[in-house]
Amino acid sequence: MFDLRFFEIYRNADFLWRLAEGAYLSITLSVAAALVGLLAASLLAVSRYAQIPVLKHVAAAYVEVIRNTPLIVQLFFVAFGLPLLLGYQWPFWAHAALGLTLNFSAYFAEILRSGLVAIPKGQIEAATALGLKPHLRFIKVIFPQVFANVYPSLTSQFIFLFLTTGVISEIGVEDLTHAGVFIDSRTFRSFEVFITLTVAYVLIAMFFKGCMLVIDRHYFAWKAR
Repeated sequence: MFDLRFFEIYRNADFLWRLAEGAYLSITLSVAAALVGLLAASLLAVSRYAQIPVLKHVAAAYVEVIRNTPLIVQLFFVAFGLPLLLGYQWPFWAHAALGLTLNFSAYFAEILRSGLVAIPKGQIEAATALGLKPHLRFIKVIFPQVFANVYPSLTSQFIFLFLTTGVISEIGVEDLTHAGVFIDSRTFRSFEVFITLTVAYVLIAMFFKGCMLVIDRHYFAWKAR
């Protein structure tokens, strides 16, 4: 009969500490990449929506390249390719942050662009009639509605992308998955280790979902349900 030995994990303070540090790093990198990626995604979406010459083609090409290549390939390129091309060297976690930001921004950009396209033309015409300048139209009229409309999609996409961040362990980042692999290599209790990782990722994803729900109710309460 198969003997479960979870105690080999939770009785070892070093293993628990590694899991806690790995979870903290995974959460921190994901949130930072999402925030910076959302800002970059806004610029990409506006460039395509506003049909800005040259920029719209650059933005479209960027989004297509990122969305049609695996995250692990992007991470290896950022961690090992760019340093050779540009002659710099960052810590592995910084490479992971950059790679995740690039990845997040492309997916968020398409969601935001779909939200921009869905805004009724009458809203833009009304803002123009009020004498608002183009940048104020985006800030005060268009983007609040866009974010309210696409917020559920952004939330789902963020959680999905967070769950794929385990691959950053492949470039040496000591995230949650890396901690699990380390423990497995010491205990040889693969089933128990990866069940623990599964529970940890589920709990973190549920935590993110709860935070997103609070934000939705606080900032988008004005939106008709």
